[in-house]
Amino acid sequence: MPKFIFVTGGVASSVGKGITVAAIGRILKSRGLSVSALKLDPYINVDAGTMSPFQHGEVFVTDDGAETDLDLGHYERFIDVSLSRASNVTTGQIYRDVLMAERRGDFLGGTIQVIPHVTNNIKSRIWAVADASGADVVIVEVGGTVGDIEGLPFLEAIRQMRREAGKDNVFYVHLTLLPHIGATGELKTKPTQHSVNELRRIGINADAIICRSDYPVSEEICQKIALFGDVNLEAVIPLETAQTIYDVPRMLDEAGLGDYLVEHLGLPRCEPDLGDWQVLVERIREPKRSITIALVGKYTGLRDAYLSVAEALGHAGLYNDVHVEIDWIDAETLEAADVEERLRHANGIVVPGGFGERGVAGKIAAARYAREQEVPYLGLCYGMHMMAIEFARHVCGLDGANTTEIDPDTPHPIIDLMASQRDVADMGGTMRLGAYPCRLVPGTRAAEVYGERLIQERHRHRFEFNNDYRELMESRGMRIAGLSPDGRLVEILELSGHPWFVGCQFHPEFKSRPTRPHPLFVGFTAAARRVKLEGEQHELPLEEESLSGRLQPSGAALG
Repeated sequence: MPKFIFVTGGVASSVGKGITVAAIGRILKSRGLSVSALKLDPYINVDAGTMSPFQHGEVFVTDDGAETDLDLGHYERFIDVSLSRASNVTTGQIYRDVLMAERRGDFLGGTIQVIPHVTNNIKSRIWAVADASGADVVIVEVGGTVGDIEGLPFLEAIRQMRREAGKDNVFYVHLTLLPHIGATGELKTKPTQHSVNELRRIGINADAIICRSDYPVSEEICQKIALFGDVNLEAVIPLETAQTIYDVPRMLDEAGLGDYLVEHLGLPRCEPDLGDWQVLVERIREPKRSITIALVGKYTGLRDAYLSVAEALGHAGLYNDVHVEIDWIDAETLEAADVEERLRHANGIVVPGGFGERGVAGKIAAARYAREQEVPYLGLCYGMHMMAIEFARHVCGLDGANTTEIDPDTPHPIIDLMASQRDVADMGGTMRLGAYPCRLVPGTRAAEVYGERLIQERHRHRFEFNNDYRELMESRGMRIAGLSPDGRLVEILELSGHPWFVGCQFHPEFKSRPTRPHPLFVGFTAAARRVKLEGEQHELPLEEESLSGRLQPSGAALG
């Protein structure tokens, strides 16, 4: 029988439930246990694929092509697992399945109700993750807060799980905020008391309460929460805002959460091995040379929209012994007249994935600046499209070159809709999604940094490089560095003779890990570091060693 840990949130959102789930997973994995994770999202959307990044941050993509909540990225990075579409469940998926079953007559004329039909569907999905993963522990995050009306069926389902799985196999963690009142200098426990009481009303008694705070939590406050929350004092876990999210596993473990979970779930007792993780955190804290990376996108007002990109840059920076400072640049504001002024401080430029016309001119201008000024450039999906269009216009002389996504009548469709997408009408879940193989061309930068011939990377796109322009582009110096195994799809472009001018059709950021950074990000940040050092007229060899022999380019990305 697997063990289940259910994590709920108090009266405030965005206090770090996803990070907490990921950190608990890392704590348990450090004790030799196998761990899987699942996010229950109460919103009625079927998945995150059609949601604006301003609404829900980035769309994270799994190997099997699911478009999921960004918290799955935290789970994968901390626990170092590859999750599937089964690990993100939404209200839309639940009601769709229940209604389809009703239309088929599966309920034999019965009245369809939230209990038991909806809750049974939720529970079956939780059990499915446990069965498919074979994990010792499945950690389940319930999105939103306790008071959300759309979350009630999920809370009822996890309440029923204790009866089905057995009380010794289920543990409830409640994450709550301790707000600080500036006028009195106090941390207040009332929101915690109210959310715990709301859980009780639903039938869930918290087994542990994690208290998020921007200030130290006193013993007196912990005792008060233990009393009103009806939990043991050692089950009240203070969690002060961390300098880096990667320190949260250590903080929770030192506060006693790991031992408490092991004891109350009857898990094997063993000493945690967080050595690699501690080395990582110490490296993050060490002062080091900084490089500035300009991230040119259209959602820079909400940085969660590019969360995995930012994390991947940080991972690669650690590998190259530099701190990556990201300059978030709104592509719409990057007009051609001020590109040099806006970008001349950058040691590297990233243009991430995206859709639509807004900000395209600024992204193309950024690609041109990087090419002409020999500034390292990394184009991710749409960013590869932008560099291809820029090269076609200004090097190949193809006036009006564009993507048909923006200009269906362009005389030079450098980027065009994939043949498999031409008859697609629905928007949700219909792109080229998930992991696909890519064959690297020997002698290219891409082949050099990967150190492999065949890789697997995650995709999310409808448009692709137009093969009609391969010969022309290559004759002018743009190399095709990666192709689908059948040779039909261009996966990686790179510019010969440039310090680093690389674009990929896929999203390498999704497979980067803090202790195993992605090869493309490693190569990009190394080039940015080298360019900065040359500009400062220093000669310092590139660090080739890993962090104490532990930090390696991402094996997950190597296929």
